[in-house]
Amino acid sequence: MSANARAVTAVIADDERLLREQLKARLAAVWPELAIVAEARDGNEALAKAEELRPDLMFLDIRMPGLTGIEAAREILALPGWHGQIVFVTAYDEYAVAAFEQGAIDYLLKPVEPERLAQTAQRVKARLAQHSSMQPAQDEAALDALMAKLARLQQGMAPQGVQPLRWIQAATGSTTKLIDVKDVLFFKSDEKYTRVQTRDQEAFIRIPIRELLPQLDPQQFWQIHRSAIVNLAAIAAVTRDDTGRQRVHIQGHAEVLEVSRSFAHLFRAS
Repeated sequence: MSANARAVTAVIADDERLLREQLKARLAAVWPELAIVAEARDGNEALAKAEELRPDLMFLDIRMPGLTGIEAAREILALPGWHGQIVFVTAYDEYAVAAFEQGAIDYLLKPVEPERLAQTAQRVKARLAQHSSMQPAQDEAALDALMAKLARLQQGMAPQGVQPLRWIQAATGSTTKLIDVKDVLFFKSDEKYTRVQTRDQEAFIRIPIRELLPQLDPQQFWQIHRSAIVNLAAIAAVTRDDTGRQRVHIQGHAEVLEVSRSFAHLFRAS
């Protein structure tokens, strides 16, 4: 590397310290000039480090507390001016293959093998070199495509052969009711509960959004915010305010749902 060349920087995000240490050690062997500038123990911390440090490369474990690797990737890719690269790390073959198909540079299976890591390092170097010559418009198009693919992965994570959820068992006051999923307008969560909203009632369940989403039919329900899932059939309109924020208006219901920036592309006109 020449004296004027800038070192490539990276952040490693994994909730298991020993696995972070193993990846660091093996990266030092196959890519000694790579600068590991930070580590993160969960998805929220990974997002914070990406926003603060703007590394060239993020190694994201697929399953982490807080935000998952996929959720963190969504948020990172939506950061203004983000031009880094992402590699997913996972112990789960099905997620690894899906991540690779979603446009990630590469994926690594745990335990990370040196030969596989060396291949990834070469691919990342090539991608970074290619990126330096890309025009901004091409960058934006590439990021939009990757975000859309990641969103489709997240929306369709239901296990093979498992039927989508049909009934919701939810509490309304002191009564437990069975609610037909097709009657749900939207799901909205807070710290303790997820609200189930129909046209004539609201009920509450203890299933968080991240666990609920894989059980729903991805053709019927879309996640539009970290804390909200909407029934596509219930959408009356999607508007945009002066700041560019999108909002979903629900048929026959006064509440308006905000679309977070990492899901904005779902309603972008083609």
